[in-house]
Amino acid sequence: MQNSELAHRGLVLMGCGKMGSAMLEGWLARGLPSSAVWVTDPGPSDWVKNQNTHLNAALPPHPAVVIVAVKPQMMAEALPSLRALGDGDTLFVSVAAGTTLATLEAALGARTPIVRAMPNTPAAIGQGITAIVGNAHVTETQMQAAETLLSAVGAVVRLETEEQIDAVTGVSGSGPAYVFHMIECMAAAAEAEGLAPDLALQLARATVAGAGALAVQTGEDPAQLRRNVTSPNGTTQAGLDVLMDTDSGLPPLIRRTVAAAAARSRELARG
Repeated sequence: MQNSELAHRGLVLMGCGKMGSAMLEGWLARGLPSSAVWVTDPGPSDWVKNQNTHLNAALPPHPAVVIVAVKPQMMAEALPSLRALGDGDTLFVSVAAGTTLATLEAALGARTPIVRAMPNTPAAIGQGITAIVGNAHVTETQMQAAETLLSAVGAVVRLETEEQIDAVTGVSGSGPAYVFHMIECMAAAAEAEGLAPDLALQLARATVAGAGALAVQTGEDPAQLRRNVTSPNGTTQAGLDVLMDTDSGLPPLIRRTVAAAAARSRELARG
């Protein structure tokens, strides 16, 4: 699906908060005409108002794609307004957490091609990662279109089954919060060792950001990157002896953390 088809038939963006705005910015930067985009949002930002899209206007009769980016608690209100566009070849892409393909099919029509996506908050700066899975009515061309549209805010990976999205939620969906808390903890520990709060936070924030960038850009096994930093009987080894303890260290803690988030994702999907 090319920009030309989107320009001809239109793209609907239902919900334009931080995630929706990030996607819109990416699409426009890639050459999608603003005149091809219909944005529906009750409280659009000034930036959105200035993009010359069709803002809160009547929707096109046969759009190529509808992106549903409203908050999960707003889905019950938003979906009925899109029902008339279902059961055709309009592709629906939902980025709402906890809303299953079955729920979307029940609201939009059983023959509607739907892709469910799980992005994460770094998408707001184009550094996200999104996992996607489609229902039985999504063609390969439509999956590629979903990948292209979502790649405007970061990397995109495909899942084999919808059930995997709960694990994705526990790792990458909720994961940024874990990393932010790690920054908090590192800064607090640095303060306890005598550093000023501002300096402690600066060091913790830059260390996590730099290490993450190194892991992504080199593509090396993180275990090897860890070994590269670690001298035998050195300072890093002393810290890792605590962090890597199989009973009380990070491995069992992260396992419990991800499992708890994944379990909650399953609960929310069941309603």
